[in-house]
Parts: sequence; structure tokens; C-alpha cells
Amino acid sequence: MAEAVFHAPKRKRRVYESYESALPIPFGQDQGPRKDFRMFRAEMINNNVVVRSAEDMEQLYGQGYFGKGILSRSRPNFSISDPKLAAKWKDVQSDMPVITSARYQRHVEWVSDLMQRQGQDESSVRKILKEYTEPLEHPCRKGRVEVPQHDSLTSEADSSLEGTVGMEELPMANGSSGQSGDQQEGPGHDILTAASLDGHMVENTKALTQVPCRRQEFPILDSSHPAYLTTGERGTGHEYVLVEEELCDVREKEETSDEEFVQKKRLVCRRNPYRILEYLQLSLEEAFFLVYALGCLSIYYEKEPLTILKLWQAFTSIQPTFRTTYMAYHYFRSKGWVPKVGLKYGTDLLLYRKGPPFYHASYSVIIELVDDNFEGSLRRPFSWKSLATLSRVSGNVSKELMLCYLVKPSTMTNKEMETPECMKRIKVQEVILSRWVSSRERSDQDEL
Repeated sequence: MAEAVFHAPKRKRRVYESYESALPIPFGQDQGPRKDFRMFRAEMINNNVVVRSAEDMEQLYGQGYFGKGILSRSRPNFSISDPKLAAKWKDVQSDMPVITSARYQRHVEWVSDLMQRQGQDESSVRKILKEYTEPLEHPCRKGRVEVPQHDSLTSEADSSLEGTVGMEELPMANGSSGQSGDQQEGPGHDILTAASLDGHMVENTKALTQVPCRRQEFPILDSSHPAYLTTGERGTGHEYVLVEEELCDVREKEETSDEEFVQKKRLVCRRNPYRILEYLQLSLEEAFFLVYALGCLSIYYEKEPLTILKLWQAFTSIQPTFRTTYMAYHYFRSKGWVPKVGLKYGTDLLLYRKGPPFYHASYSVIIELVDDNFEGSLRRPFSWKSLATLSRVSGNVSKELMLCYLVKPSTMTNKEMETPECMKRIKVQEVILSRWVSSRERSDQDEL
């Protein structure tokens, strides 16, 4: 068998972030707990492992690139702020999102529709929303801020910032205040508190019944279940936004008695009734690696932490191929690679050097569990045509196709596979598959 040649990873042209050190392991050389070690918290909801804490999300993704933001391409940094408006009002020293008036009205309409579907009458909904979305006044309001003159409509604009919230008085958009929403003054707070994990649900005080799952003992939670609502630092308090509103000011011209309409724009601070929150979703392999290998994650279900054995069994019930894929994930992570799901290229895993922001994936990995004789029920029984197709797809995206065989002893029983201790007896054989091109091979022979 020819020996595979390792090709250097292909670095990305534009890199917008710096590389951080990996997550520390629990014990150092002196076998004592490290000072920089911390425990993260995740929750199991609808067969998914979700991290809610903003600090945990930033550290898990920044130090190892675990998980993916549910509203972002990769790093969980979603914001409802309009980038153009944020640049336009850059002189306003505030961390609150800046949105247009039209977008704010859409949020109000969505909340109104949801509240009516929850049984509220139309008059009550209008009254609650009117009081909830009133401009917020603050004694430390800032003075007038000039708007950049981008076009003729705003060439004579007189802009002001109204209802600015002081940084020390009210929580910012990330909800960092220690006071919960139901403790603050104002009408309707128990209805318009926090959104669900998908960011599209107003809190319903009536919890629906749980729907049992067919394949596992953990029930599927409805989106209005209390465990499905936001908790912790990202879910407390209100979200405050700066809304750009337009006014028409009637003024008399200097030379004549005619009147002219001058368009004014201002920022008004309001409470956002429809919160869209970002969360970090971990794959089952990533979650179990953080629990089992690094010991830095606790996964809770209905406020109860799950043991390693329960997680192994639960993840296997949710994803029948979990044992096989996790063994390969654990192996490649231990070798220093950053494995990610390879579904978009028709494979099980993609292997990155350092992380997706820095390098393109080097390998597309197919995982198979076999015995000592390389026999077994293959997960993907390839034909020559399907194998050639997958090889061509990997080659077109500058990746090499790797077959990863997990070799287990022939004497290992299925009962022994029910605990993660079975990985101690598993061996790994890697095979890199390359396409043979006759013309290229002939030129290589001529050079020799």
C-alpha cells in the first residue's frame, strides 16, 4: 500500500480574528486543579445541547471553536443592530442596538399577533404595547448629535438623541443587569419578558404538556415550556434599543412667508418587545467531548445534571451513529485537529487546522466501525460509482477524502459498547483516497 503524502493546509486569504489558546485541561503537571479552569453549563432541549450564557459561548467558541451560533454563520455574534445606522450614529456612545423605525414596528406587530393568539383581546394588547413601547426619558440625556449629510433629504437635518438610557442606570442590550424583568416597574412585564431559544416566541405563562419522544426517555419540550425560556444573564431584564425616527418640522422661509418642511431624524430609546437572542448549539460529539475528555461542561435536563453514562445512552438514542462518530471525533481532537460536521460535502467530519476562521478544511472523513478482519455492517456501503463521485466532490473543494476505520476486537460485545470505556480497546486505521489520473501519472514517470 502506498504511503499517503501529507499536504499543507490551505490558509484563508482574509482572517478577521486572532488565535486564542485552547481550553485548559482540569489538571496540570502537579496533578492539582488549574486556576484558569472553569465549568461551563449547557442544557438539553429538544434533543439539542444549547449554551445560553454569553461568557460561556464566547469562551467555548473562541478557545477551541466548539459549537455554532444558531443565528450566525459560525461565531455567535448576532445583533439586530443595523450596520449602516450604527456607522451613521457612531458618535453616540452607547452599546444599544440601533434599528429603523420600520423594523421596530414589525417587532411590535409580531408581539401583537402572538399575544392575540395566546388569548389576549385586542384592546388589552394595544394598551399593553402602548405603555410598554413608550420612549424612555432619563435625566442624563445627551445633547443634540449631528447626522452625517448623506443625501439631499438630510442636508438640512436637525438631529437629536432623545430618551437615552444611562449606562449605570438601565441594562444594555445584552441584558447584563442583575434585576429580572418581572421585578422592574411598568405594565406588561410578565408577558413581554424573554423570547424562546428560536427567538420567535413571547413568554406564555401556561406551560403546555410534554410530548414523549419515541426513541429516547427524554421528552420533547414544546417551545412554550418554562425550560425552553431564557434564563441567566442573557434572559433577565429588558432589551433596550435606539430607534431612528423621522419628523417633519414646519419652518418659515427667511425671504418669503412660505413654509417649508424640514426632515429631522432622532434616536429614541425604547424597550424592544420582541427579543431575538443568540445561543451556541453544540453537536452531540462536541458536547460529550467537553464533558468526558475535558471535564469542563455540565449538561442539565430539567435542572438536573446528567452523568456521563446517561449522556452516552441518551446521545446514542437520539443519534444511532453517535458511538462511531464520537470515537473518530475524540481521536482527531486529541491529535490537534478541529473536527466539524461534514454533511454539506457528503461526509461525516471535516478536519481543520487551528480552526475554520484560519484554514480551509484539509480532509473530508468517512467513518466506519469494523472488526479485526475489517468486516462488519458498514454504515456507507459504497459502490465504485458513488466512491468516485465523493472523491471528485472532495477534490473540487480542495480537500482530501479520508476513510477512518475504527477497529474493535472481535470479542467485544454490544454490552461493552454501552459505556465510553469501550474506546480504550478501539484502534484507528486511516486511509487517504486519491483519484488516479493516467496523464498525470505518465508525466510523473517520465520525470523519474
